[in-house]
Amino acid sequence: MRRLRGWLLRLGGLFGRDQRERELAAEIESHLQMHIEDNLRSGMSRGAARREAQMKLGGVEQTKEICRERRGLPLLETLFQDLRFAFRMVLKNPGFTAVAVLIMALGMGANTAMFSVVNAVLLKPLAFADPDRIVTLGSLWKGRPGHGNVSAPDFHDWHDQNTAFEGMAYYDDDDVAVTAGPVAEYAHVAVVTPEFFHVFKIEPVVGREFTVEETKQESSGAVIISSSYSASHFGGNSNALGHAVRLSGRTLDIVGVMPPGFHYPGKTDIWFPANTIYTETDSRSAHNYLVVARLKSEISLEQAQAQMTTIATRLEEKFPDSNKGKNVAVTRMRDEMVSNFRLTLYVMLSAVGLVLLIACANLANMLLAKAVARTREIAIRAAVGATRSRIVRQLITESIVMALLAGALGVLLAIWGARVLVALAPADVPRLTETGIDGHVLAFAFGVSVVASLLFGLAPALQVLRIDLNNSLKQGTARAAGGSIADRMRGALVVGEIALSLMLLAGAGLFIRSFLALQNVALGFRPEHVLVVETSVPASDLESARRATRFYKDLLPQLRALPGVLEPPGHVHSNGGFWIDHLPQEFSVNGPQAVFSVVAPGTLATLGIPLQLGRDFNDRDTYDAPFAAVINEALAKSAFPGQDPIGHSIYCGLDSMNPMKIVGVVGDIRQYGPAQEPSPEIYMAYEQHPFPATHLSVVLRTALEPTLLSEAVRQKANEESVDVPVKFTTMEASLAGNVAAPRFRTLLLGIFAGLAVCLAMAGVYGVMSYVVGQRSNEIGLRMALGASPGDALRLVLGQALTLAGTGIVIGLVGAFVFTRLLGSMLFGVKATDPATYAGVVALLGIVALVASYIPARRAARVDPIVALRYE
Repeated sequence: MRRLRGWLLRLGGLFGRDQRERELAAEIESHLQMHIEDNLRSGMSRGAARREAQMKLGGVEQTKEICRERRGLPLLETLFQDLRFAFRMVLKNPGFTAVAVLIMALGMGANTAMFSVVNAVLLKPLAFADPDRIVTLGSLWKGRPGHGNVSAPDFHDWHDQNTAFEGMAYYDDDDVAVTAGPVAEYAHVAVVTPEFFHVFKIEPVVGREFTVEETKQESSGAVIISSSYSASHFGGNSNALGHAVRLSGRTLDIVGVMPPGFHYPGKTDIWFPANTIYTETDSRSAHNYLVVARLKSEISLEQAQAQMTTIATRLEEKFPDSNKGKNVAVTRMRDEMVSNFRLTLYVMLSAVGLVLLIACANLANMLLAKAVARTREIAIRAAVGATRSRIVRQLITESIVMALLAGALGVLLAIWGARVLVALAPADVPRLTETGIDGHVLAFAFGVSVVASLLFGLAPALQVLRIDLNNSLKQGTARAAGGSIADRMRGALVVGEIALSLMLLAGAGLFIRSFLALQNVALGFRPEHVLVVETSVPASDLESARRATRFYKDLLPQLRALPGVLEPPGHVHSNGGFWIDHLPQEFSVNGPQAVFSVVAPGTLATLGIPLQLGRDFNDRDTYDAPFAAVINEALAKSAFPGQDPIGHSIYCGLDSMNPMKIVGVVGDIRQYGPAQEPSPEIYMAYEQHPFPATHLSVVLRTALEPTLLSEAVRQKANEESVDVPVKFTTMEASLAGNVAAPRFRTLLLGIFAGLAVCLAMAGVYGVMSYVVGQRSNEIGLRMALGASPGDALRLVLGQALTLAGTGIVIGLVGAFVFTRLLGSMLFGVKATDPATYAGVVALLGIVALVASYIPARRAARVDPIVALRYE
């Protein structure tokens, strides 16, 4: 208790300092006067009495210092002194401070902005109750990478036989036509099973969930909508109840509104019960759904995986035709959501961390040069009693003050930088819109500031420990602060900058070459001047779907007549299985797979897909005519090696009762972007499709800028039906989405590498300028003894190239390690590509020469007479 009271008194001594100082001075003066009076009464003179009294007290100032130490906290007091002095030094050199703060703010701002994206996408918990207990389940096939969708029968068996989950649901989502006003529009809609909202432990903020009756097939239909959809279409949550929307040809009552921010899956605005509008298939080979579940509190992910594996084995034994080799993958939802972006984001965060290290090295060199100018000041402080540790602490404090100023400016830059990153990032990055500067990001920025201050403040602090104080007081500043140790430290920092820059340049170079390789891939068709018009005709049964066929049949001739349109076919994609007449006629989900495309006559020619054999579709390929198929070369080579496929029959899992006779073979196209090899593909005439396509992408090749036709196409579609919404894009813009991720990481790493090179260039220039300043007298003497200006030029350039060469060698080793992380993100180029490394080495060599040329020219112009006079 006494110790606590003592600490409280000491802490109180930090406040009201001026008043306490006056009281202390008055008290000591009263004691001094009492001693003086005692001495006077003993017969001493006044002068002798005062001297004796002061000697008895031990000195007034010493006594005050002892009292201060007893009543306060010396460590905190000296820290406050250091902070005050640090701020004075910062304000004393505004130019130096501005440059130093700006350099560090760029590095810290880039790191903070990048971390804000990483935090939002990878680190921040999902906005659900107990988010780590939410998992996804997918079908996992032996011998195939990754996992996929789930069939309805498999889902129901998983649901009924497991004891690991407290809730399990499937869903399927898509953009479909919804009418909530005078005309139809696209909305993101999800079909869900009854436990879907229970998995997320979320309830409607207005209204209710689906009743048991509303989940039955004969139900009149109900939907739940999002808060944002309610606000935009009905003016608010409470106004939405009692209204209805029209979906797939049916009018569905709105029974609930979800809380703001809930849109899972994706950007869903409308949810409706499974097996009501669309009847789920009982085929175990129809993998149409995604599954989410919530783990019970006492069940781990590993236990759930083990139980689901047991269930999958049981189903494989019971249904060998459809489930042979099929397992279950259980994955945490957050891991599943970010699996495609985790490596990219962490690589970018590491890269921007290297930029910060380069900035720290640059600033450390600046502080080393500044420490030279302060050598005499530091020596004087030491001479009057300051310890080396106190001086080091003072220098570190100055570094911390500059780092905190840079951190504050960096946060402001990060706010802007985060917006830029969000704008540049691919649209499918999950939770990207949650990027912002929150408490975690601010804590990161503060931590980076402190660590950075220690990194760039350490070099000048270590130099102080090696200063010869006696020589510093006797000699000039430059000579006292010179020395091989300090010079080696400056050189080592430049070497580090060049090495780190090379690592970033190597990564950026590989990404650039990879991106160029993607851009130069032959896609197999001509995407230029093609407008893609996405349409969706509401249909819930076969009859309404056949009306969709009539809609497209009437629309296409009208679009063909628009000015500038060369040919307006349509096509739609879906995955399916197939088997061929000379193979065993037994369909299995584990059998051959192909992309299945429904197209209108002329589609292939309009897209520029070359016909290799046979014929294209024509107007005679109707539902009443023999079914025809056109296949691509990849399928022809794999299914008919060394044979002519024309005339063979092919059966598709979509309709095994109607064999299609192969009438043509066309060239391969890269259906999933330039990075993916062409897949086997089957084309079918859209009028022969057993269940007519209701979602069709009409493609128009135009002689004009494609987007100029958008309004004319919308008007023609609305004339046919106001229930059919349309969306527009160009084929080139659609393809750009396939390379959005490579473009993002190439651009980002290129920016970081460019910033690193600029910092390294500034570092080389600064060090060589300092070297020339330090050695100008030596160079002058050399020239006085016969050396030419060219010799001086070569001397400085040689030293710069020595530093650059050392940094390049070290950087090459680091680059080989760093670029190994990039291997899975490269296309058409290896991580050890010699041409890339050669180009990077040459670039850094040129940068070093350019940065050191101006100091070298200055060295070549040194006046020998001035050097001799100085000596």
